[in-house]
Amino acid sequence: MKGQRLLITGAAGFTGRHAVHLFLAGGAEVTAVVRPQSGVQASTLFPEGVKIYHCDLSNRQDVAEMIKETVPEAVLHLAGNNSVPESWRNPLLFMETNVMATLYLLEAMRSLPTSRILVAGSRLKFKPGVVAGPPHPYSLSKTIEELVSLAWGTLFKQPVLLAEPCNLIGPGPSTGFCSLLAQHVVRSEVYAGEEIPPFKLSSRYALRDFLDVRDAVRAYDFILREGTNGIIYRIDSGTQRQLGVIAEQLISRSVASVPMEWGPEQANLSILENGVASDKLVVSDASATPEVDVTSLGWKPKIEFSQSLTDILDYCRVNWEGRMI
Repeated sequence: MKGQRLLITGAAGFTGRHAVHLFLAGGAEVTAVVRPQSGVQASTLFPEGVKIYHCDLSNRQDVAEMIKETVPEAVLHLAGNNSVPESWRNPLLFMETNVMATLYLLEAMRSLPTSRILVAGSRLKFKPGVVAGPPHPYSLSKTIEELVSLAWGTLFKQPVLLAEPCNLIGPGPSTGFCSLLAQHVVRSEVYAGEEIPPFKLSSRYALRDFLDVRDAVRAYDFILREGTNGIIYRIDSGTQRQLGVIAEQLISRSVASVPMEWGPEQANLSILENGVASDKLVVSDASATPEVDVTSLGWKPKIEFSQSLTDILDYCRVNWEGRMI
């Protein structure tokens, strides 16, 4: 995307920070969108050359003004709320930030009919009419976001694409499993010899596909450049791993004893040797829209899982301040 004007929403978030660095290094003219009252010192997050735009994406007029001023040739829409527990406490907020904010952005982009828009979706969507209902308000919000994004593209001939990454890991302010456990490992090192609460892992044998966020951002680049409008691109590492094995790998990197509380020792029939399943994840039937693996565009992950774990721990150690990072 060298030389193109790229707008990245949610730029101060875990994925957004990596996206800003990658696209800027690739020669794009990057505008990082952050919330006006986020409390984040955005100028310290991004390298020189990044333009910073403060915008409340839940305000339709503000979004329209932002698009008018920045005139992006492409948009990477990463902004939104993704906490399942929080969605139960404030479901309307999730509809506003995940659905209405996306609609305001799509509507504003109608003034730029050739500009491509990539919306980051979620694997936690559900298929209306097939299951009894969504498992939580977050799932509902992301399902509706996907439906309206694809519909807007069809109705108004907009170049809209969707990406569905698996669980993203890597250095940065993540609240995912690997980062939370890494923080616990570092806490155990900092307070070595003192009693601290154990990290609770409900299941050793649950399988998850984890991909380094830096590889996922590379995939977003491929989709924006090579993707087909109206397609949902799935982004996977291709390997499912047991949570217990991952926990042991992180703990083995510690210089201190790490207190853990393990869940019931119940075997899972899908377990393979060494806790790794190398088969591709089964594509869910959650959407009538074609779902395509992003490898079809020539993308392949580059960062080894072990390197991701090392980088996560290094980040947590460097940024440790005696609290959650």
